[in-house]
Amino acid sequence: MCASSKTTANTARPSNASSVTSAENGQGGRGRGAGVALAERALVLVANRLCAPTSEHELARWLDTDFVCDRRGRRWVPVWRGDAERRASRLPRVRVAFRQLKQWDRTLDQLAARKATIEQELYFRLCDRFSLNVDLVFYDLTSTSFEGQGPPTLGAHGKSRDSKPRNRQVLVGLVMVEGWPLAHHVFRGNRRDATTVRQVLEDLEQRFGVRRMVVVGDRGMVTSENLALLRARGQGYVVGLQRRRREAVYRYIERATGPWTECPGGITAREKTEVPKTRVHEVASDQAGVRIFVVQSDERLAFERTQRLNAMARVRTALEALERRVRRGQLKAPAKIGAAAARILGRFHGYRYYDWEVQDGRFRFFEHPVNLTREEAYEGKYVIQTEEPHLTAVEAVRIYKELSEVERAFANLKDVIELRPIYHQTDARVQAHVFVAALAFLLHRAIEKKLKAAGLDLSATEALQTVRSVRVVDFTLDGGQRKRTVTRGTERAARILATLGITELDPPTPPTEAATVV
Repeated sequence: MCASSKTTANTARPSNASSVTSAENGQGGRGRGAGVALAERALVLVANRLCAPTSEHELARWLDTDFVCDRRGRRWVPVWRGDAERRASRLPRVRVAFRQLKQWDRTLDQLAARKATIEQELYFRLCDRFSLNVDLVFYDLTSTSFEGQGPPTLGAHGKSRDSKPRNRQVLVGLVMVEGWPLAHHVFRGNRRDATTVRQVLEDLEQRFGVRRMVVVGDRGMVTSENLALLRARGQGYVVGLQRRRREAVYRYIERATGPWTECPGGITAREKTEVPKTRVHEVASDQAGVRIFVVQSDERLAFERTQRLNAMARVRTALEALERRVRRGQLKAPAKIGAAAARILGRFHGYRYYDWEVQDGRFRFFEHPVNLTREEAYEGKYVIQTEEPHLTAVEAVRIYKELSEVERAFANLKDVIELRPIYHQTDARVQAHVFVAALAFLLHRAIEKKLKAAGLDLSATEALQTVRSVRVVDFTLDGGQRKRTVTRGTERAARILATLGITELDPPTPPTEAATVV
C-alpha cells in the first residue's frame, strides 16, 4: 500500500495492485549498472508519490525515514554526498549523490518508454479482476504547470486551470471507466481541448480493443467535428452543452415547460435537512436523431442565483459611483464616460446584467432587458445532448453526473498525489512524472474501493496516515547479532490492513551479504 514511516512498502499494498510492480510481467528491465529490476525501482517512485509526494531530490530524505525494500528484503537507502565533495562542486546545494539521481532519471526514462505496454497490461488485469464493462468512457482534461521553462515540445502557455497563466504547462487527459483510471495522455500546453478527442478515441480502439463505447465529456469537447467523428466511428456520446456560446441552448431551456421527472438524489444531497431536488425534461431537438435533456438543479440554482446577486451588487455600486462623477461634472466627454462604463461592465460579467446610455450629458444605467432575462433563465439549469436512443432522461442525468468522478480524480492527482509543480525539463521525463502520479492514483483508488466495500468510512489518504503507526525496528543483541521486527500498529491500522488483505507485515529476510540497495 505505501511506504509509511518505518513501514514496509513491498508488503503493505493491496494484493490486487501487485501487477504494477511484478518483475515477471515483462516490465522487469534493468538500468545500466543498477542490478535491480525496473519494477523494483518504479515501486520506490510510486510509493513515494502515493505516501509523501516529493521530487527526486527530496526522495533521499524520505528514504532516510521510511522503510522501503525490494522483494528480497533489501532496504532502499539514500546516498549522500560528503560535505567536502559537495562544497567543492559546481552544485553545492545538491546533497544527494549524482549517481543515485541519475538512477532515478534512468528509471523515469524506462517507464516513459514502457508506458503504453504497462497501461495495456493493467487494463486487462483490471478487466479480469473486476469484470469492467467498457461501455461508458469518461474523459476530461486538466493542466499542470512547470517551474522554469519546461520541456521544449510539450511545455507551452495556454488556458491555465492552476491559476498560473505565466507558467508554461502541459495538458493531461484522463480516461476513466467505472471509477478506474484506464489511461492518460499528455498534450502540449496550448492545445485546444476539443482537438484531443480523435487521438484518445484511436488509442482506445487500437490499444485496448474497445469497439463500441459511449463517450461522456464536458462542454469543452463539444464541436461539430467531434460529434461527426463519433458518429463516423459508430461511437455514442453524452455531453453537456455550453449555455452561453450556443444560441440553441436558450431555445431548449425555453421549451422546458414540463412535465419534469425527478431524479434520485445523491448521498450528499440526502444528508441535508432540506433535500435539494434535480429534475429533467426532454425537449424537442433542432436536429433529427439528437436528443436534448434540460436539467434543473435546486442546489445549482441556489448557488448561481447567489453568485449573480453578489455580482450585480458589486457592478451596481461601481455604476452608481460613475453616475455621481458624471452628475458632479468630474467626467464630461461621452467617449470617456462610455469607456468608464465599459470597464465596469467588464468586471464581474456586468454586461450580463446592466446596460447604460448617455443623454444630454446625463449618464443612466438600467437592468439589461435581454441579457438579464437570459441569465435568470440559465440559473440552475444545464443541457445534455446525446444520440443514444435507449437512454432514459434519468439515466442520461446519472451518467453525466458521473463525469464529476474525473474531476475528483484530477483533484486527487493535484492535491493528494501532488502532480504539480513539475521540475523536469525533457518531454520524456515530464511524461514519466505524470505516469508515476497516475500509477500512484491507481493504487489510491484501489485502496478507496476496498475500504468502501468493507464499509470503512475512511479515505485512502486517511488510511495511509493511520498505518504509519506500523513500525520497523532494527536492534542488536549481545554478541552483535542483528534482529528486525515489525510493530503491529494501532487497532485502526490493524483493521485497515485486514480490510486490504494484508496479513504478513514482516519484510523478507535480506541476504546477509547485501542488506541494503541504493
